[in-house]
Amino acid sequence: MNFLDDLKSLVELQSPSEDLEACRRVIELAAQIAKKELGTSPKIFDENGRPVFWWGAEKPSIVILTHLDTVWPIDSYLPLWKIDGDKISGPGIFDMKAGFLQALYALKEIPGAASQVALIATTDEETGSRTSRDLITRVSVDADAVLVTEASLDGKVKVGRKGTSMYSIKVIGRASHAGLEPEKGINATFEIARIVNMLKSLESKELGTTVVPTTMHSGTTTNTVPAIATLDIDSRSFTMAEMQRVEKALRDFTPEHPEARIEVTGGINRPPLELTATSDLYATLEKVATKFGLGEIGSASVGGASDGNIAAAAGAKVLDGLGAVGDGAHAPHEHILSSTIPARIALLTAFIKELM
Repeated sequence: MNFLDDLKSLVELQSPSEDLEACRRVIELAAQIAKKELGTSPKIFDENGRPVFWWGAEKPSIVILTHLDTVWPIDSYLPLWKIDGDKISGPGIFDMKAGFLQALYALKEIPGAASQVALIATTDEETGSRTSRDLITRVSVDADAVLVTEASLDGKVKVGRKGTSMYSIKVIGRASHAGLEPEKGINATFEIARIVNMLKSLESKELGTTVVPTTMHSGTTTNTVPAIATLDIDSRSFTMAEMQRVEKALRDFTPEHPEARIEVTGGINRPPLELTATSDLYATLEKVATKFGLGEIGSASVGGASDGNIAAAAGAKVLDGLGAVGDGAHAPHEHILSSTIPARIALLTAFIKELM
């Protein structure tokens, strides 16, 4: 089998994050591929009830972080594998099964890699890495470099990622008859609408801070003053200071009606991946690319978070977006460009060798 055969088998074995057994099966398939291509079997173990793939050093100086879960429910992306010229489409191919396999094939070209490098694949990244967070932190603390083979941005690596925060706001008012005596109620919809209007003022275009109201629910019947209203908020920023500012503002909200109550739950999910964590490794990558005639790679900062955020929070030097070239993560046109695969493997191979 060659790279595309291995990739096809990984993509066609669908592995949505919520389907634990499917995630176990894809980890087992990844282990079979690793044994075939690298000559040694990885460890498969559970971290807080979810399967993890680990090949290489027990105490690695270089960590390659990947994940094999996807956002696609079973058969929600069809066909599972389609080749159209240079484009290869399939669920999770860009985010990020191709990135995992590119890392594995790079390690195949590095004698002795298993003594210094660990390739780790988790199965909960798409749902916030709740079960693997401690594992990522532990392995990152003592590593010299953490490389994340998430999808690239048009070939550019990712040197900055926004941190993510998720909040839920609950307003508790008081029900009453909307026609007979609305004045005796406390309208939770009025209160939650006031909060929604205030969120825009917390954003900062200059600093890239967003505070987005997403789902909202209020009321029970059309003739009852709503007693309960809930609002979910997705907030993101490139700096921890901004994330803390937004959190404080949300928790300081007070209701207009003196008898209403506001409850805020949730908080910072992933801290930002800041340039201070990525600049050194990015400079090294560009030197390697120049040395081997691969051209300038380029860099970008993006809004989405990854496990690289967690590694950076642990104090590690991190470089993200080292994976596939393509487009459409989480979208119906998800695909990779097959012609770019050899160069991406060559780049990662040379980069790891430089770091060893």
